[in-house]
Amino acid sequence: MITCEREPVKNQEIKLEESSVAEAKSPGRSVIVVDDEEANLKVLARILKIQGHRVRPISEGQMALASARSDPPDLVILDINMPGMNGYEVCREMKEDERLKDIPVLFLSGMGGVEDKVEAFRAGGVDYITKPFQFEEIQARVETHLKLRQLQVELEYKNDHLQDLVREQVRKTTDSQMATIFALAKLADSRDSVTGKHIERVQAMSRLLASHFSADSKSHSGTDSEYIEDVSQASTMHDIGKVGVRDLVLLKPGPLTPEEFEEIKVHTTLGASTLKAVTEKYPGNMFINMGMEIALSHHEKWDGTGYPQGLSGKRIPLSARIVAVADVYDALTSHRPYRSALEHEQACALVLSGSGRHFDPRVTEVFGKIKDEFRAIRENLRE
Repeated sequence: MITCEREPVKNQEIKLEESSVAEAKSPGRSVIVVDDEEANLKVLARILKIQGHRVRPISEGQMALASARSDPPDLVILDINMPGMNGYEVCREMKEDERLKDIPVLFLSGMGGVEDKVEAFRAGGVDYITKPFQFEEIQARVETHLKLRQLQVELEYKNDHLQDLVREQVRKTTDSQMATIFALAKLADSRDSVTGKHIERVQAMSRLLASHFSADSKSHSGTDSEYIEDVSQASTMHDIGKVGVRDLVLLKPGPLTPEEFEEIKVHTTLGASTLKAVTEKYPGNMFINMGMEIALSHHEKWDGTGYPQGLSGKRIPLSARIVAVADVYDALTSHRPYRSALEHEQACALVLSGSGRHFDPRVTEVFGKIKDEFRAIRENLRE
């Protein structure tokens, strides 16, 4: 049995049975030992090396911090009374460092008072050994805290891995839901044989417009990356209610009668009511909620002359104001049974002329800055 007083140890031999060495539980662990007494450092270093650990004996607190920051250890054994920085100060600085805060600190001191021990734990220590120490105690406590640290690291890894698995499962589920919703939207859109890739283009344009709108310092503060993604995905449902409009009206090559126009207008409320039934079952689904507001309000106008509710200004949901610009631009540049497609510049001029009447002035201002990118989407997603 070996003991170590506060006074330097002279010519003390350390003898261990081979079985004790074989029982070392965590070979190769990195341990920093900090003590201003050289003899104590030598004894502790030999004990730990016999256990199979990699030891860094250091005689000053400041040097110990620098070493830990350069190459974080698995454990620190720390004396208290040292010149310069004392052990409490070293431990506190470690706990304020993001890379070092979780490393266990085991205090080893000749100060055996209750207040000394309490202060050590307040500083962030996980254990306290009073000198003179016994080898078996050092071995047991070092192995215990190294094992606890290893388990903590493994648990953190498993938690991170579990979060990754959960995120991946959520992504797969979301992708599956999106594929189903997109298929339903395409089914509704396919009844109009001339719309082609209208949904895909409106989706890409809505994402683009929402992204630039978010970057505009004068714009709505709530347009973060999640909002942009929701607008993009929910835009696919803007015309889902057209599934309830008769082909005779939907595909009519000439002007609509007032009665037929009233029937066309129903696609907004029909689409919204369909999605509302979904939100009642899944009330926390922001994507479906946004799809409902876009389906209902993408034909509202800034001046209040739109339909179905005659909303005006900011009473119109922002998502619907964004999709309205993308929808109208794509409709103007697409062939329809009752007119030919307009050139890009003509369509842009009409959209911009609707600022403050048909469209939100801020949205059209952003559109004006990126209108060439709209043309690129139109070219890349041709009929």
